[in-house]
Amino acid sequence: MKIRDIRVNVTCPGRNFITLKITTDDGVYGLGDATLNGRELAVVSYLQDHVAPCLIGRDAHQIEDIWQYLYRGAYWRRGPVTMTAIAAVDMALWDIKAKVAGLPLYQLLGGRCREGVMVYGHANGGTVDETLGEMEKYMGLGYKAIRLQTGVPGMKSTYGVSKDKMYYEPADADLPTENVWSTEKYLDSVPKLFEKARAKFGFDHHLLHDVHHRLTPIEAARLGKSLEPYRLFWLEDAVVADNPESFRLIRQHTTTPLAVGEVFNSIHDCRQLMQEQLIDYIRCTIVHAGGISHMRRIASLADLYNIRTGSHGATDLSPVSMAAALHFDLSIPNFGIQEYMRHTAETDAVFPHTYSFKDGYLHPGEGPGLGVDLDEALAEKYPYKRAYLPVNRLQDGTLYNW
Repeated sequence: MKIRDIRVNVTCPGRNFITLKITTDDGVYGLGDATLNGRELAVVSYLQDHVAPCLIGRDAHQIEDIWQYLYRGAYWRRGPVTMTAIAAVDMALWDIKAKVAGLPLYQLLGGRCREGVMVYGHANGGTVDETLGEMEKYMGLGYKAIRLQTGVPGMKSTYGVSKDKMYYEPADADLPTENVWSTEKYLDSVPKLFEKARAKFGFDHHLLHDVHHRLTPIEAARLGKSLEPYRLFWLEDAVVADNPESFRLIRQHTTTPLAVGEVFNSIHDCRQLMQEQLIDYIRCTIVHAGGISHMRRIASLADLYNIRTGSHGATDLSPVSMAAALHFDLSIPNFGIQEYMRHTAETDAVFPHTYSFKDGYLHPGEGPGLGVDLDEALAEKYPYKRAYLPVNRLQDGTLYNW
């Protein structure tokens, strides 16, 4: 079964998505997500100019060989652009293989290890009370796990707090907007949020929080320790993960579970963190970490060290990638949780899918392949619109981590 055609679709039904479509000489096609938030066209060029010409005529069933060909054969290994492009090819080929087999993809990955995939939603507000109001809404929708983010008093804007509560999209401008940050104000405000959340709603729901790389190791240690009474499911991205030693220092001071990895694109990015058990959840994602094939390696290594997965699942993953993540989540033994940010109605129309949400869980569905399609005619009605993620500055003007 030879690869006959490769096309890259660019569409913007509210935000930009890049979708790879691989078609075989038998007429079977598969889809892969190639979206890299704020750098989308770099992946488009990589796929069109450097990947597609090399794959025409190759056997679509040889997923592992093609993965190695694109990774080892390029000489320039890793990096977000390369690994996102490889991920798109990998997803599309798994989609094709499962369609030919007439099975939902998770069956080809070994079958399901659970009945459904527990997901968490995002409750956010400008004040603590507003965030708790949003938390109550998510509880009413059946969520068993909820991420809480709230505005920081004295700050005009805060990461994770949006005007649109259900469809948060941080890539918000034609050129990067600039936010202002105060670590001191933040550290004073966050424990109050979780203290009030537990006092009002108790301990029946899992609560999560994302620091978004804003702290030094000792600041993160202080925050983790102050949050211990509220039993967080995890504290995410407490520090920039470039230096694994940072997590060793945090570990020495707190038992709050730590999660990291949404910006990782290779098993080598997280290997030391896992081998030294410096984290509890690895957040690599299908679309930015080399696809299903590479994520299976990451999950297998994590399992050796009692680390569970908690894959990134913001709106910069298209429904194609979300479907792939759900098949992966369903099939691995050390799954922990899946981030789930709902897409807009326009996006869902462009990407009709079979996955569904019920009582706090997602299920990929029983259709063959990934269970998601692309309405190319509708996608054409939403042309690409340049959008950047913000940048962050301290109050004195120093450029800081966003």
